[in-house]
Amino acid sequence: MDTAILKDLGLTDSEIKVYLTLLELGSTSAGSVIDRSGLQNPVVHRAFHSLTAKGLVTFIYEGKIKRYQAADPEHLLEYIDEKKDRVQQLLPQLRLRQQLAPQKPKAVLFQGVRGVKEMLHALLSADAEELILYGGTKRANELLGDYFWNSLHDRRIRKRIPARLLFHQSLKYWGTQMRKKKLTQVRYTAQAFEEVTETAVCGSKVAIAIYTGQPYGVLIEEPLAARSYHHFFDVLWKAAEG
Repeated sequence: MDTAILKDLGLTDSEIKVYLTLLELGSTSAGSVIDRSGLQNPVVHRAFHSLTAKGLVTFIYEGKIKRYQAADPEHLLEYIDEKKDRVQQLLPQLRLRQQLAPQKPKAVLFQGVRGVKEMLHALLSADAEELILYGGTKRANELLGDYFWNSLHDRRIRKRIPARLLFHQSLKYWGTQMRKKKLTQVRYTAQAFEEVTETAVCGSKVAIAIYTGQPYGVLIEEPLAARSYHHFFDVLWKAAEG
């Protein structure tokens, strides 16, 4: 089972292991969880405490024995909504602090798979007229996953941002999937892109992802740079196959 999404929700490795073990065992004692999970006693009890606080684990007493049980997996959706509501409440204060900064940074470095995902989501400006992307690689799909790319483009479509995507011919299988989405155009080029890089432009922002063993990306917010990349993309787009 791919547990990456549970990590994205903020659960630790031990919390994930304990939660999944409880799903398998049902209502059970701490000793059974320790035996099945292979985790040490203190680690399991810390996970019980934190998962209970998050509403993902419940317990009852049978005599003097404390029995634990995982909450229904659908509660994870409530957990996400709760975190989202808390962030929404905090946004006005965060934006106020941002406005107090003497100068906004022109470039920000994002590291790791999670960082690159955050960068690409940050790319979708609310006032952007178009998203363009070129240099998509198989490596990008392997690292970030089809689920992420689909959710990113679904968010783009909800924001009514059209996209032009330029892929190498080797990625026609992915281009075929993207063409099924609204507000999306796809073309192919025989020109080989660098195998580990991908460039996207949206509004005044340029995102450059480098898919090495430990991926990273740079998000540049500069209108002149964005226009320059946009012009270069237009040249490639006109020469590409539909």
